[in-house]
Amino acid sequence: MSNGKEKIAIIGAGLGGAVAGALLQHAGFDVNVYEQAPAFSRLGAGIHMGPNVLKIFERIGVDKKVIGISSTPSHWFSRDGITGEYTARVPLEGYGQTYCTVHRGDLQAIQCDALQPGTLHFGKKLARLDDSGTDVLIEFEDGTSIRADIVIGADGINSRVRETLLGQEKPNYSGWVGHRALISSDKLKKYDLTFEDCVKWWGPDRHMMVYYTTARRDEYYYVTGVPHPAWEFDSAFVDSSRDEMAAAFEGYHPIIQALIESTDGVTKWPLFNRNPLPLWSKGRLVLLGDACHPMKPHMAQGAAMAIEDAAMLTRCLQETGVNDFRTAFGLYETNRRDRATRVQSVSNANTFLLKQEDPAWVYGYDIYAAPLKSETAA
Repeated sequence: MSNGKEKIAIIGAGLGGAVAGALLQHAGFDVNVYEQAPAFSRLGAGIHMGPNVLKIFERIGVDKKVIGISSTPSHWFSRDGITGEYTARVPLEGYGQTYCTVHRGDLQAIQCDALQPGTLHFGKKLARLDDSGTDVLIEFEDGTSIRADIVIGADGINSRVRETLLGQEKPNYSGWVGHRALISSDKLKKYDLTFEDCVKWWGPDRHMMVYYTTARRDEYYYVTGVPHPAWEFDSAFVDSSRDEMAAAFEGYHPIIQALIESTDGVTKWPLFNRNPLPLWSKGRLVLLGDACHPMKPHMAQGAAMAIEDAAMLTRCLQETGVNDFRTAFGLYETNRRDRATRVQSVSNANTFLLKQEDPAWVYGYDIYAAPLKSETAA
């Protein structure tokens, strides 16, 4: 329903923002994406992309590319972190698409390549937004400015767009940190141990999620969740150490010890969250992903929720057109709030797939299958 004249600006080219841009462009909208970073690099982090996300990737023609560079585990194993006993063996097949674990930087590159040439702008840190009622003035810290008919805030947990809607409010430190490390698979060959494709090791008060990040299986990645009383640093993350990891997982299974022994570099990240927002949009501004509903990463569904948001927002704008953005934003929130809130709650509880259960409500979900619920019916 776009006439090619209304302009959409997306703030943030992370996993949700880039897919939102590609989806909206495929639907015929005039979209530009603005990212504060000067460029993206291949940072050492892995990510899960479940079948619920791959169904969305089909719409922008990148699902086969993502599958081609990913590890595609057949099961999610949950194991006791000390004894190694299996507490769950959850099949990941049969949900209408492939389950992928992949390097975040490799995935980001594919998503950005899906955007139309010249529509992704780096080095654009948001300084100010002014919703005049007829359009939005967007000013960047480099002194440039643009105008758009609507603005999508996909700029993460410290979203400046969210701040414009709701005022300044720091996210809540959750009392947890995550350690991240990428290990060359060659380092693991000396051990007479089996390093499974996708396994979560559970302790009484901590865990370690481990998986391959490439189709070649040459990188093995782990991310932890460990209680930590306070985040004492101003930076987004800090370097950790093999000694710190050994102390955090003392007495844990030999496979965990092998991973720690094989760790060259490891970083430590604070896990933040926010209380559910009272609104997802205001005027010509709308939020998605961590800008809207940040969650602990314990279901490996945080980025998936941002990408589902992007797909639903695109559906709603196709239904109404940009000129009727208020109806579109209301439909979007009506059709996303319950699912995003449920995933946020289960993620924060950190119980997902600890025991044998059916994850069809997560992985079997197809955002294009259900009819849109009207605001009045919600």
